[in-house]
Amino acid sequence: MRGRLTQRYLVALGSNMRHPRHGAPRAVIAAAFGALGERFDLIAASPVMDSAPLGPSQRRYANAAALVGTALAPEAMLAALQAIEADFGRTRRGQRWRARVLDLDIVLWSGGAFAAPGLVIPHPAFRQRGFVLGPAAAIAPGWRDPLTGLTLRRLQARLTRSTALPRAPACQTRGVGP
Repeated sequence: MRGRLTQRYLVALGSNMRHPRHGAPRAVIAAAFGALGERFDLIAASPVMDSAPLGPSQRRYANAAALVGTALAPEAMLAALQAIEADFGRTRRGQRWRARVLDLDIVLWSGGAFAAPGLVIPHPAFRQRGFVLGPAAAIAPGWRDPLTGLTLRRLQARLTRSTALPRAPACQTRGVGP
């Protein structure tokens, strides 16, 4: 599937279940990086971080991000990622946000915004998820969100800042004295 590398994708990886062959979630992520590298040009792989689960799952997640190059269009890329998930034993039945051995999501695409049934790029919730922004900013800090124009580094800073920054008086922000 490598072919002519005309597209770049930022892919979020997550796991919170053991795999019979690969082991614990961090090892699943390492194996998933390998699977991505077999099918695409693996440009960058982030460090793995642990995060609390969303939804009903009680197991902590191992999360990471990958920057990959491919000639695939977004819908074909989604199908390829879902095939990798299936190779790792993921089934798409049952409760949403339940425990899973591997989750691969397209976060950003070099072509900008995209929408089709079952696929929206940029990922609709990535701006509110530190477990996506942290790894993503580690490997592609200057990549701009096509909807906000903000870089991944800036989006992460906004999400992780503990308090709002003080605002300067209006006369100072315009460069006009009192």
